[in-house]
Amino acid sequence: MRIAVPKETMEGERRVALTPDAVSGLVGSGFEVVVQAGAGEDALFFDDHYRAEGAEVREAPDDVYGGANVVLKVQRPLELAAGGHEADMLERGAILIGLLQPMTEPALAERLASQNVTSFSLDAVPRIARAQSMDALSSMASIAGYKAALIAASSMSKYLPMMITAAGSIPPAKGLVLGAGVAGLQAIATARRMGAVMSAFDVRPSVEEQVKSLGAAFIHADGVMAESEAESGYAEESTEEAQRRERALLHESTSGMDFIIASAAVPGKPAPVLISEEMVHDMKPGSVIVDIAAETGGNCALTSPGERVTVGGVLIDGPLNLPSAMPTHASQMYSRNISNLLLHLVQDVGIAIDIDDVITKGCCVTYDGTVVFQSGAG
Repeated sequence: MRIAVPKETMEGERRVALTPDAVSGLVGSGFEVVVQAGAGEDALFFDDHYRAEGAEVREAPDDVYGGANVVLKVQRPLELAAGGHEADMLERGAILIGLLQPMTEPALAERLASQNVTSFSLDAVPRIARAQSMDALSSMASIAGYKAALIAASSMSKYLPMMITAAGSIPPAKGLVLGAGVAGLQAIATARRMGAVMSAFDVRPSVEEQVKSLGAAFIHADGVMAESEAESGYAEESTEEAQRRERALLHESTSGMDFIIASAAVPGKPAPVLISEEMVHDMKPGSVIVDIAAETGGNCALTSPGERVTVGGVLIDGPLNLPSAMPTHASQMYSRNISNLLLHLVQDVGIAIDIDDVITKGCCVTYDGTVVFQSGAG
């Protein structure tokens, strides 16, 4: 059985789906692995590294996709600059695994089904104990939260930790994290390690203990928090009234913060706007907002995805694809996730799709020529 690893085509994507150490394990299990030349270069995994672990390296995309039973990718297939679509290079009946975003890319799912491609999306892996090793969203969110804290620290014009100097004592910076998911918790932990005084806000009361265990204060008010957590473990969209009350609560908290890391997201929907224009204007000049929810619109009303803007002396950074900014470790973690999902589907170097298995069913997008993905099924 042949596994293909093409070079990513999305602009700015520096990760690779499979690292050389994972290739070694798959080849040792009897798979044939073909990697496109240069696929891992941006992550510092070079062609010779893949050859040394038993992979074949090919130059042309057609030679990589041709004859492949399984294709492993980071990003979803895209329209190609030279014309055509990546999905059209897949063999009929092949298996595709990647971050396919089925909730926001239904046209791609239809296209894959029409080609009888069986596809699995790592961003839909159910959050259950048995699937933790396949949970790429958590892996990548951890990197995004870490990187966001570093961006906040480097963008501020002041220290993060308390400093005692010959010129007197300087108090620590105050930071607020919006959304205490994996990214938010990692942002808290990283900023705390750098010495900041941290607070966090989330609509899910279940995360309060996790926030406090990291040494941060949990912001809440009676009647504001509700059980806004789906069975899948992801946040659900709040009602309009709840969002209004949340913003009122946050307005009281944001004005005194030196930096805010915004990471609140609802899968398949635009990010909730938690920071209004008025709230930005009431923040101190020199404050920083790092909005890592920018890819789905942003938690700040003034976020410009992919750009850094300054409004009233407040810097608002809307970075995109933060995991790709740390491609070496991001690729290593993603490679483990995708390899574990692949091995979950394998029996004696053959693919055995048990569509009734909770993991398989939860992340399966297309199967037997049909779109089978159901939002929230995980």
